Amino acid sequence: MSQTVSDFIVQRLHQWGVRHLFGYPGDGINGVFGALQRAEGKIGFVQTRHEEMAAFMASAYAKFSGQLGVCIATSGPGASHLITGLYDALLDHQPVLAIVGQQARNALGGQYQQELDLVSMFKDVAGAYVMQASSPAQIRHLIDRSIRIALARRTPTVIILPNDIQEEPYEDPPRAHGTLHSGIGYSAPSIKPRDADLDRAAEVLNAGKKVAMLIGAGALHATEEVIAVADRLSAGCAKALLGKAALPDDLPWVTGSIGLLGTEPSYNMMMECDTLLMVGSAFPYAEFLPKEGAARGVQIDIDASMMSIRFPMEVGLVGDAAETLRALLPRLKPKSDGAWRQGIQDDVAKWWKTLDDRAHQPAAPVNPQLVAWELSPRLPDRAIVTSDSGSCANWFARDLKMRRGMTASLSGGLASMGAAVPYALAAKYAHSDRPVIALVGDGAMQMNNMAELITAAKYWRDWKDPRFIVCVFNNEDLNQVTWEQRVINGDPKFEASQRIPNVSYSRFAELIGLSGIYVDSPRLLGSAWEQALASEMPVVLEVKTDPEVPPLPPHITLQQAKNFSLALLKGDPNESGVIKGAARQVLEKILPGNE
Repeated sequence: MSQTVSDFIVQRLHQWGVRHLFGYPGDGINGVFGALQRAEGKIGFVQTRHEEMAAFMASAYAKFSGQLGVCIATSGPGASHLITGLYDALLDHQPVLAIVGQQARNALGGQYQQELDLVSMFKDVAGAYVMQASSPAQIRHLIDRSIRIALARRTPTVIILPNDIQEEPYEDPPRAHGTLHSGIGYSAPSIKPRDADLDRAAEVLNAGKKVAMLIGAGALHATEEVIAVADRLSAGCAKALLGKAALPDDLPWVTGSIGLLGTEPSYNMMMECDTLLMVGSAFPYAEFLPKEGAARGVQIDIDASMMSIRFPMEVGLVGDAAETLRALLPRLKPKSDGAWRQGIQDDVAKWWKTLDDRAHQPAAPVNPQLVAWELSPRLPDRAIVTSDSGSCANWFARDLKMRRGMTASLSGGLASMGAAVPYALAAKYAHSDRPVIALVGDGAMQMNNMAELITAAKYWRDWKDPRFIVCVFNNEDLNQVTWEQRVINGDPKFEASQRIPNVSYSRFAELIGLSGIYVDSPRLLGSAWEQALASEMPVVLEVKTDPEVPPLPPHITLQQAKNFSLALLKGDPNESGVIKGAARQVLEKILPGNE
């Protein structure tokens, strides 16, 4: 039997180093699946419950492995379902290739069943490269270019395969005018700024007396370089959410997360610094950075398009974070005055005590902060932690302490709900030997994470380390939005939109062959985490948490205080719960009458 186009595609993907495909089958892509079967396991196929989850897994696989993530789907709805996960890859700058089916070439343009204009549909999310195949001789350069562009630009790309071309005999492009002869391979270049620009950056940083650093995902591979520069400058370091694992939290001058999910030390440091050094971050919220004109700025980023769009930087250094910091370090003069950093360290130490106190405030029944707080000291070495979007991301950002060797991520730029479990599954395919913990709100769990527990039940026996824990914060509330309504809009909780059904997630886990643990008492939380982390099979740890513990920003503005007061005056459905317990600790200064 001659080699088909699909056989060549699978062979070429393997030659590029692809070992996992995340996706869902369908008749529009059957040719490629036939080739996968004939390849006899050279590339493993991971069957998800939904194509959106396949794209999330491809994005997360790229994050956790540092390699290309690949997802595959059929034509029509299969292809359109990939969009959300591909946007996650686009906004978080991850290399992902999507391979999608299409109707036969002769039918295109005839409003055939499941015929969509896929090139137009994918043009925004995969604008760097989206192409529909038209002949077998074209396939080689479609595969090669789509992968090379995805890797070089750290972006999603898409190849569209009409179903009839998938079964045609493969042929190399002829040596003739109008043909292309592509090859395999990509090695990332060494990128660092010019000496003159490094000198200018050093002048700015050396002149500063109060240097603050903001570290993002672009610095995940530059931990030692960041530490060396921070020590030389006597700087404090805040971390954007995607950069949470870039620095261990046991360093006394690491202020933790920044922004709406951030910490008071990060906010205070940014408001008081006279110089800002931003490394590999696209952190979006300008109000949490120094006021324009109050500080000088230097930024390091591999992508020049990200320069000076969050804060007006005096010097922009285009380059790899680690290499640029190494080149910058000899140009930096040690800071002799330690008062600035000592003040940051005192603030950080005080903040950890504040978080300890907040986590142990009484709640009805379990304080959600305590869930992350009790996990933190029990995290195994080399653990990978994922979080969903929503109020659980606040506790992930603030209460969870990263140690060296740990990894953590979530849907950052897109901030999509429903990503924590597919992210956790992808982590297992990137690092099968490492324990993985996903933190998920009940809203996101109901949206699509529950279905992907079935994926875990299907594959977990293949993993070297079976530790896979999905912790569900069950508060029967779309909690982040509820608090945004109160604090941003001045509206009380809208039960019709915010209240969600109470589901037994732990029992669902048991129903599909996993382990389930249910906790509704703070006294049982520590032992429950220990039980889950010792399990020899995946576990769903369901904790009944209090929705009235506020996931508020580290700094409450006067307008936010007014809005919150207005929401209470309008009659919140659980007003008494809002203003007592842990909520009082944060809001006591702004409550009506301060009572």
